[in-house]
Parts: sequence; structure tokens; C-alpha cells
Amino acid sequence: MATANKLSIIPCGAMHADLTFLLLKPGVSIMPRGQKDNSINWVEVPTHCVLVETDEGKVLWDTSCPSDWETRWKPTGLQEFFPYDKVADDEYLDAQLNKMGVGLDEIDYVVLSHLHFDHAGNAQMFKNTNAKLICSDKEKEFALNFEGDFNGAHLKADYEGLNWETVSGDTEILPGVKLIQAPGHTVGCMSMQVDLPDSGTMIFTSDAVYMGESYGPPAAPAAIVNNLEQWFQSVEKLRGIQEKTNATMVFGHDAQQIRELRKAPEGSYT
Repeated sequence: MATANKLSIIPCGAMHADLTFLLLKPGVSIMPRGQKDNSINWVEVPTHCVLVETDEGKVLWDTSCPSDWETRWKPTGLQEFFPYDKVADDEYLDAQLNKMGVGLDEIDYVVLSHLHFDHAGNAQMFKNTNAKLICSDKEKEFALNFEGDFNGAHLKADYEGLNWETVSGDTEILPGVKLIQAPGHTVGCMSMQVDLPDSGTMIFTSDAVYMGESYGPPAAPAAIVNNLEQWFQSVEKLRGIQEKTNATMVFGHDAQQIRELRKAPEGSYT
């Protein structure tokens, strides 16, 4: 079996949001009448990217949020619901890559799990590089063809004017790196499976599964789901792959988990 050589999880600070956006679960974000006067549960929503190195090139998975988030998101109002307010100057993606000694010209592929504002926020950084920009065909079709400048968390300013290549179906794009179709959160959301020689299989769910609590079982959905039936099917598809490969699951926005993972620039997985 082909494997990748090295994987680095790149932490990019955190947003904050009402837990209900991430988790619809009785007793956690859905309260009984005895707790109807409770205040909202405002939680940390970490954001990360992943750099995978293989014999045939480097792939960056997702690009996190932009440093000009407050002005860029203003037309959408999203900055009031998901403020990207827990991030140091050296935690933005470009600064993190710089600390890792990775130039933009060294990245061969930039894969977007989906084109929401907190995943595609720095895609324009790669406009004049040789990197191939990849998303799923269904994601591209939706994200570039709706009316107006934004639709929900899709913001055209993040990704318009870029040359997008697409994949459909589950696709191995580099040795040990497979993109898994996992729609539901958006029409074309993907997860990524990486097979490593020492660390085994790791699955980066992106927003197909927000948190460990979302994964269950039973799976618990979120307020931001495009298609609930597809969402449940995708979670169970990922669970089937995990059971077959004994994969480590890395969830899209799990504040507890991100603290426990090895993170760049100091730590990595091989």
C-alpha cells in the first residue's frame, strides 16, 4: 500500500460561536424546559490546515480564515456569529507556513474540503503560484453559480477568479492521500484519508464531522447542514472506513482534540 511520508497539522487559532451551530444534542445544546433560562453556550471553534508530504509532491488541506476576516465577512454578518478572535499574528496560515520553512511555491496541491469562509479564507494566497487548486465538482458548481456575493457561509470573494480543478467520487490524488466524498454539510464537502508508515491511517473529516461529540455513536448533527440525510450517510461512511483501517479521526473543529494532537511547527506524524 502506498503511503505518504509526513503529515503536519497546522493550528490557525480559533473562532467563537454558539455551540448550537456545531452540535444539536439533547442536554448539551438542546435544553429541556427546566433549563430554558440558561445563557447560550459560547464555545471555542478551532481552525486548522494540514500539510502532507509525499514522494510525488506536497498537498495543503484547507486554508483556514483570512487575517482581514472582520472586513471581508462584514457583508455576510458572519463576523457577529463566528468571530475569528482567538488568533495571534503568528497563527495565520501564511505565518505558520513561514515558521515551518515552507514556501508557497513548494506546495503542489491545495485541496479545499469545501468552500466555506473558514476553510477557503486564504485560497487567494495561491492565485499566482503553481499549486493546483482542487475541490469537488459539486462544490464548485454550487459555489460559483448562486446569485449575489454570498450564500450562507460561501463567500465568493474567497474563491472567485481562481482556476479550480475538480474531483468526483473518492480519489487518490497522491501516494497515500485519498479524498473522500462526504456531502451533507455542503453539497460537495470532502474528507481526507492519509496513510502513513508509522502513524497508520488518519482521517481528516473537515466539517463532515465537527467534533468527537458529533461523531458519537449515535451521530449528532449541527445547525449548519445542507442535507441531513446525506450528512448521516457520510458520517456512517467515514465510520466504516475507520473500522476497516483503524484510523485516527481528526475532527473539523474540536477544541479539546486539537490540544491533544501533535502540531506544527514542532510536531508531525510519519
